[in-house]
Amino acid sequence: MKAMVVVDMQNGFCHPDGSLPKLGMGLAGAQEAVANAAIAVAHARETGMPVVFTRHVYRPGYHDEGPWLGNRTPDLAAVGGLLAGSWDGDVVDELGRGPEDLVVDKCRLDAFQWTSLEPLLRGLGVTELVACGVVTNFCVETTVRSAIMRDFEVTLLEDCCAAQTSRLHEIGIEVMRDCGFATVVPVAEFARTPVAA
Repeated sequence: MKAMVVVDMQNGFCHPDGSLPKLGMGLAGAQEAVANAAIAVAHARETGMPVVFTRHVYRPGYHDEGPWLGNRTPDLAAVGGLLAGSWDGDVVDELGRGPEDLVVDKCRLDAFQWTSLEPLLRGLGVTELVACGVVTNFCVETTVRSAIMRDFEVTLLEDCCAAQTSRLHEIGIEVMRDCGFATVVPVAEFARTPVAA
């Protein structure tokens, strides 16, 4: 069985008024990636595929951010970025997250680390993932690598992802494809493929 995992497509990363764009860390092609991800999510729902959204969020005080991430975005706390329960930390409206969708919150690049993602997928009987999201060469790539180490097969929707620059996006895609971490396809191919539950 397959499940779709949409990594961190949150207002803080993808919306023009989000915290990361305000801090000068916007993503190249974010709006196109969100639009394509909306097509993918709609197709997943139509075919009965479970959809899991991950959110990269922190608790008040940012004590769970850790030094490495904190050093990469030292001004995040000052703008209240990616706080759990905030607009900034929530999934973008374009993806139409509803009560039937599953949400896993995380505070590290790897969506499996310290989260319920793996037991959730195992409980659903999932053996294959269809992945997309942001940031291509950070949380998406780290989660894809972690998934294959847990024996999930991964298909990555390359045009449903974005990074700070188009080159960093391309490098991330190239690594995941050429190292065999994921089968890389465009959303158009995924959207016309029937999915067996």
